[in-house]
Amino acid sequence: MVPEIDQQRFAEAQAAGALVIDVRNGGEYRAGHVPGARSAPLPNLPLILSELPKDRPVHVICQSGGRSAQATSLLRDLGFDALSVSGGTAAWIDAGRPAATGGEPGAPTAPATPEETR
Repeated sequence: MVPEIDQQRFAEAQAAGALVIDVRNGGEYRAGHVPGARSAPLPNLPLILSELPKDRPVHVICQSGGRSAQATSLLRDLGFDALSVSGGTAAWIDAGRPAATGGEPGAPTAPATPEETR
C-alpha cells in the first residue's frame, strides 16, 4: 500500500512550504497546478532524483492519484519519504483551493508534446 496524505493535511503542509512534485505531463501542469508544485512528468522523474531531499517529505501529486501512487512507490523504494496526495489536483481544485497556471517561475516554457495537442 502506498502511503497517502489526505487533501486537508496536504493543504496544511503546502501552506507551510512542503515540497510538492507534480508528475502530470507538461500540458496538464500548465493548465492548472498546486501553487509551488514542481513539474516532473512521471517518465522524467528519474532525471531529478539527485535534486530531491531524503531528509524531508516529498508530496507527489497528479490528476487523480494513479500516477502519483506509481511515483511515490518508486521514490519510497529509493529511500525517499514520499506521500501520494489523495484525489490529486482534481480534488484540490474541486475543493475550491487556488491553482496556478503556466510554467514554473524562471523555467523555460516547453513546447507541447504531440500527445498534449490532441
